[in-house]
Amino acid sequence: MDVSKEAVKSKLKISDDVMITIARLAALDVKGVAGLGGEINTMSRLRKNGPIKVSMMGDVAAIDIRIKVKSGEKARSVALDVQNAVKENIQNMTGVTVARVNVTISGVVFE
Repeated sequence: MDVSKEAVKSKLKISDDVMITIARLAALDVKGVAGLGGEINTMSRLRKNGPIKVSMMGDVAAIDIRIKVKSGEKARSVALDVQNAVKENIQNMTGVTVARVNVTISGVVFE
């Protein structure tokens, strides 16, 4: 008996909302981040003017995120930590390759 099986190709689509949520949680977990540079709600997602934007180029993602830094923290090191945290969390949780994470510091929060 010769049984041949064809490989079944399937494709998994991860919603941008899922990646935005993962990026938001990862960024807010970084020491020195006071918050995001705007609100994330349904209208900001529809208008693409929220603090986190996801751009897909084939199977690779590019993330743009705006954050606010706490007073007294080094902005550069906080931004680097946010880049690493967002990239690692999205890749680990979704399997989507992240090519780049662009971090913009939109303000400083004095407490």
